[in-house]
Amino acid sequence: MRDFAFIGFLLALFACGFKRPFIFVLTYIYIDIVSPQRITYYLLNSVPVSMIAAGLAVLGWLLVDDKKDSRFAPRQALIVLLLLYCWITTRTADFPIEAEGKWEWVWKNLAFAAFLPLTLRTRLRIESLLLFVVLSAASIIIVGGIKTLASGGGYGELNLMVSNNSGLYEGSIISAVSISLIPIIVWLGKYGTVFRPDRRVWLFCAALTFACLLIPVGTSARTGLLCIGLLAVLMLREVKRKVLYLAALGLIGVAAIPFLPSAFSERMGTIKTYQADESASTRIAVWKWTMDYVKDHPFGGGFEAYRQNRIRYDTVSVEGEGPHRTVQRNLTVDKSRAYHSSYFEMLGEQGYPGLAIWLLINVIGLVRMEVLRRRYREGAFAWAGSLAGALQNAQLIYLLGGAFVGIAFQSFLFMLIGAQIGLDTYLSRRRGETAWRPMRRQAHEVTAGLT
Repeated sequence: MRDFAFIGFLLALFACGFKRPFIFVLTYIYIDIVSPQRITYYLLNSVPVSMIAAGLAVLGWLLVDDKKDSRFAPRQALIVLLLLYCWITTRTADFPIEAEGKWEWVWKNLAFAAFLPLTLRTRLRIESLLLFVVLSAASIIIVGGIKTLASGGGYGELNLMVSNNSGLYEGSIISAVSISLIPIIVWLGKYGTVFRPDRRVWLFCAALTFACLLIPVGTSARTGLLCIGLLAVLMLREVKRKVLYLAALGLIGVAAIPFLPSAFSERMGTIKTYQADESASTRIAVWKWTMDYVKDHPFGGGFEAYRQNRIRYDTVSVEGEGPHRTVQRNLTVDKSRAYHSSYFEMLGEQGYPGLAIWLLINVIGLVRMEVLRRRYREGAFAWAGSLAGALQNAQLIYLLGGAFVGIAFQSFLFMLIGAQIGLDTYLSRRRGETAWRPMRRQAHEVTAGLT
């Protein structure tokens, strides 16, 4: 039944897409986030639904869509440049066969990210994109939230519908993404036009936000806890009564402690004692290895270059208490450990040039959203200023999560960037229109006066 339900849903989207080609873009977003071919048992496993949706989206835009308001922004050029650079490093990768495996999905994400802003010509399209991103991720988050309430979850134990521990189905990744979505969910609940804000919309947004907060608890991902902390700080910019907000935040935090599962509390406790935690120790060792590696390979080693690392690290274990307390250092040797950081992932695989391009794409986005957030605080485009702030907060949270998990090329980040570019070009066009119309009216009035 699950197979037929997904196939029916996809066929319905495809059917609508032939009347409105932008539906093909939204179909690709849904397929890319949910990956129904992983969830279904056998019918979709052999069908390249993602490639079909992407091809129809591009074809529909070329043949049917109105392109007069489409703009190719500088950040799209940077994404294309990053795509070309990754292609070069893949051709010269230290592990060419393994690098090809990652290249197969990275180039698709980058290519679609460069294409996506061309289709975002209206407020409705920008909102629809974000709505599909939220609802597609919600199909995973809601399941995770329910299972967390039922069982408490645990590190590596929360089953998110599939046994494949990759993409949004991996604990640390879904934790970072779920917290990143909260600012966008709040914006949709306040300014949405597809689903007009009312009691039902706000109730769903509140429930989905709660489910997003439950994901780090269910996965016991320390990354998620750090993302929640950053979200709490960023929300200070939006609230008017900051003292009341901080007091409520502290009260909710204290009240929630007794209800947290023991597995989550124990896992979070390792943040203080990271030297005793093997996962944290290996990450630090891999980061040191990466920095040494790029000294001799400034252009990186291509995708999967981490496979050649050989690391030695110390873990500290404490036994007993008081006078009988003993501290023991354990030397461990390991190899082929992943980067566990987007920044070191980019540095090790794409070298200094690749890291610089990737950082530039993100920094420009953060700066532009801050400009729009301040420029459109009030007036008819207050919704746009609020959206710019939401997209900026979502990106900041994601980038913090990326410091501890390798998600530099995940499609969610580039969907955020695509929405940012679309919003920026849309507002630039509207600002140009409003600046031109008074001049036209003034010229018309002068002509009328002369006659």
